[in-house]
Amino acid sequence: DREQIRQATLELISRNGLRECYIRPLVFRGYGQMGLFPLEAPVDVCIAVWQWPAYLGEEGKQAGIRAKVSSWRRISPDSLIPAAKASGQYLNSVLAKIESHKAGYEEAILLDDHGHVCEGSGENIFVVSDGTITTPGQTASILDGINRKSAIQIARDLGIEVVERDIARAELYLADEVYMTGTAAELVPVREIDDHQIGDGTPGEVTRSVQKAFDDALRGRTERYREWLDPVPARAAAPAG
Repeated sequence: DREQIRQATLELISRNGLRECYIRPLVFRGYGQMGLFPLEAPVDVCIAVWQWPAYLGEEGKQAGIRAKVSSWRRISPDSLIPAAKASGQYLNSVLAKIESHKAGYEEAILLDDHGHVCEGSGENIFVVSDGTITTPGQTASILDGINRKSAIQIARDLGIEVVERDIARAELYLADEVYMTGTAAELVPVREIDDHQIGDGTPGEVTRSVQKAFDDALRGRTERYREWLDPVPARAAAPAG
């Protein structure tokens, strides 16, 4: 039940006295029959919360990160369900992340099975050219993240045009700005891709304006997006003595 999971999450955060944390609910088939047919096993849920600084670092959020286009392609909808946030599918991202890390980059960018830009190992990607933001659509095997939707709405509320379409790899190198969004990464600029400097090598005006509004919404500093937030009840103080 969605409301039970919500209430359990709020209670877990409150009991641990966390003012800022990452939330990871996991829904899985529990103890039961072994094998490849899981439907006779019960559905179990666990929720983990922990303090987790910005996934790609505060310096990355401010100055931008270096990314590499991975040799690993994003999983195809002919094989699995890219739109599902399923644990097993993250092996695809793990392989791309390891490859980029070993090559000296902070993040990987995966292409889809048609060679179009898809997403990062754990983030959606946005390309800015001539003041217009372009981001891959559902046909590119993306995981349609909640932060992606939020960033698109924020950009449009700022009067910036956002287009969802297929993006060629070459467009990354020719872009004025590139940034990524994700629950752990938040909104992080990309300053370099495959040793190609993006724009002047610093986060651009569009990226900064969307990033500021995104951070304000995320941390409750604006009334405009207050409905996106779910307040956590303060933990009751222990009785004296």
